[in-house]
Amino acid sequence: MMSKRLLEGLYLGAGDEEELLGPPPRINLGKVTILLDRYREILGEIPAADLEALGRVPPEMLRRMGEMGLFGLIIPLRHGGLGLNLHEYLWLVERMVGLDLSVSLVSLAHLSIGTKGIALFGSDSQKDRYLVPAAAGEMIFAFALTEPLVGSDAQHIQTRAELSEDGEHYILNGQKTYITNANYARGLTTFAQMDPHRPGSLGAFIIEAGWEGVKIGKDMPKMGLRTSSTAAVIFRNVRVPVANLLGKPGDGFKIAMSVLNFGRLALGAASSGVMSQSLRDMLSRGASRAQFGRPIRDYPLIQEKLVRTRVHQAVSASINEWVANLLEEDPLGPVAIETSHCKLYGTTRGWEATYDALQVAGGAGYLTTHPYEKRMRDFRVTTVFEGTTEIHSIYPAIQLLRGASRQRGGAGSRGVGTVLRGVFWVAGRSFPGLSFSDPDLRKAVRFCRGSVRAIRRLLLFGLLKQGPRAWEDQFFLRRITFLSLGCFSILALVRKLTSQASEGGLSEEDRAILRYAVAEAKGLRHRDGGLGPALVEKHHDEVMAHLLLKGAGPGPGTEDPGRDTKKA
Repeated sequence: MMSKRLLEGLYLGAGDEEELLGPPPRINLGKVTILLDRYREILGEIPAADLEALGRVPPEMLRRMGEMGLFGLIIPLRHGGLGLNLHEYLWLVERMVGLDLSVSLVSLAHLSIGTKGIALFGSDSQKDRYLVPAAAGEMIFAFALTEPLVGSDAQHIQTRAELSEDGEHYILNGQKTYITNANYARGLTTFAQMDPHRPGSLGAFIIEAGWEGVKIGKDMPKMGLRTSSTAAVIFRNVRVPVANLLGKPGDGFKIAMSVLNFGRLALGAASSGVMSQSLRDMLSRGASRAQFGRPIRDYPLIQEKLVRTRVHQAVSASINEWVANLLEEDPLGPVAIETSHCKLYGTTRGWEATYDALQVAGGAGYLTTHPYEKRMRDFRVTTVFEGTTEIHSIYPAIQLLRGASRQRGGAGSRGVGTVLRGVFWVAGRSFPGLSFSDPDLRKAVRFCRGSVRAIRRLLLFGLLKQGPRAWEDQFFLRRITFLSLGCFSILALVRKLTSQASEGGLSEEDRAILRYAVAEAKGLRHRDGGLGPALVEKHHDEVMAHLLLKGAGPGPGTEDPGRDTKKA
């Protein structure tokens, strides 16, 4: 089996190909379809514009969401939840977000990050006490990590937790901000420094919103997600029972990072859903709107948007599925690079798709009576959620440099032996034995092998030439990350397509999508040579032919049109 550190193992030379040939996800379609239908019914009772004007999800709607199980989707059956597996949950995330991201976020933030620390690290008594009411929607949870002066640098949060003299409580003081679900929440998974002499020695605590000293501010006015609650939370001498510490003292940072893996994967699934919905809207509008005597979807510059969205949605869904497999196998596995790629790829491509959908709609897209502008406003924050685009553009490279430094003897080590070992390492085999008879799959794998060697060259250059400065050169780091993202996206697409291929091999549509995706990734790798657009346009018509043939277009989440903002 491939190393648990999937991409780090691949790039640093410790992996094999077996994980690439995994089975398709296990999804009980009957079960999740019923849940989606019930959620659609609830949304249909109140127009989206009315909810936006109200600025919150009404208590009655929250109650009904709880009754249908939306707050317990992935909470185990023994704790009152529905016990969905991760693939089933992500299937629902894609489609719920396509209907209304703002309302969906209440349950999705509660599950993906709010209760996740308890589910992963809680004791049996903590799970019994908190997951049961959480699953019923009686105790909605928030995840309180971000602070006014600290965002992505979570190790240096300023909230403090000190053990009381009697050893029975932790005294919590500090402030959190931009907390999703703040004014819906009765419970908060909160993080604080536990040792003033060791920054990053954090504790993770289960806090009840009704405790003395907990103050939740007014909801912040936002560009979008107006029915989602976002507010500051202040802790003043809050007495937290020692029994409400998750894990051991000092485990908080590890807990936060493990939880954020699931949050980033959920954002990837939400992005895939938004891309699917945007594609459906573009196909419909492109067929119904005619200019100069022809439907606008007949024009290449409109087709470019359709094709791009179709391919990006397929890639996003593929990398999400692969990472979900890894987390299903090991929920605490080291998949930070992989989930970072899910988040970066999904949210940036999803934002492009929402922009393109409004553009294809023309003037109508700018009207608040159509769903395009609300979808853009709601989705925009995903490039900031769970770490900004900029952080995720360098974080994977930092992780890889650290791994390479450990393996190659430290940054700046330039001895002859170190250099020679590095040269052999760069030239070494990548996922040995992985081969296909299919010519398109062979080309895809050849591209990935070349990408692995390019990444190794850059890592070696960073260690030998730049030394410690490599960690500060963000353009250099971003280049490594983008190479990794391109390689991972193609490997994931190959994995997805081969797992679902019939005995006759890939379908023609699969081939068209794969060719386009490889060309796009190759163009990114060679962007300084200007090859990108020409390579992509070569395969544009192939993908477009299949979109026209299928009409409404393939892909998850395309079953339902986006909600009209005026009427249900």
